[in-house]
Amino acid sequence: MHTPLCKHASGLPGEYAAVAERRGLKGIIVTCHGPLPGGYSLDVRMSPDQFPAYLDLIQKAADEWAGRQEILIGLESDYVPGMEEWIEKLHTSAAFHHVLGSVHPQIREYRRRFFTGNTLAYQRTYFSHLADAAETGLFDTLSHPDLIKNELNAPWDLDAILPDIRRALDRIAATGCAMELNTSGVLKRIPEMNPGPEILAEILARGIPVVIGADAHIPKRAGDRYIEALEILAAVGFKSVSGFRERQRFDIPIPAALASLQPL
Repeated sequence: MHTPLCKHASGLPGEYAAVAERRGLKGIIVTCHGPLPGGYSLDVRMSPDQFPAYLDLIQKAADEWAGRQEILIGLESDYVPGMEEWIEKLHTSAAFHHVLGSVHPQIREYRRRFFTGNTLAYQRTYFSHLADAAETGLFDTLSHPDLIKNELNAPWDLDAILPDIRRALDRIAATGCAMELNTSGVLKRIPEMNPGPEILAEILARGIPVVIGADAHIPKRAGDRYIEALEILAAVGFKSVSGFRERQRFDIPIPAALASLQPL
């Protein structure tokens, strides 16, 4: 979930916590878009000088909700080739509980650098960068890992790109990095969670753990469609879902997770 500091979300952490509480969650980890140097995609993220305000915003909410909802500090941090040193310093600048690694192919700076006019080549670059991100060791989880399917208004030919996805997943599996099932995918051009069930099956086959995220940009989406996401994972064959605390992964059996949640 995000904060207004990213310039395309609304609501304070406490408002997200209130919805999470009604859904049966025990707490939230706020993961707003982290800053990057040189004004990179500044229109959709906090600036470096706003980062202290981000930490203060979460801590204030954590104090206000103590004893009801646990509100923890996290980050959605872009992987950009060449910025690894800067990103590493950012990740050690606060006591994060969960760091999501994202590749955002819709960002104009990324597209200008890597899109050559060939859609399939762009998709291949994207999945290669996901694996590169995992191999840095800088991230706990890779978020919305087939986001590229919603870009460029181009046809999504899973069969054509699947060999590249499998190669990327082999590399990711070797790192121990988790991957996210992002429920906000149902709101995008191709209305299914990210990733889709075929890729989830490939993730399961490689023993890669999965974390559920709503990618909420408004409070009412905190924990949105988690029950549906858990049912999808169970149907694919997953037995547990993962979470993070102090950047250490833990697993929750899917039946227990389902039993704890309340539909809204």
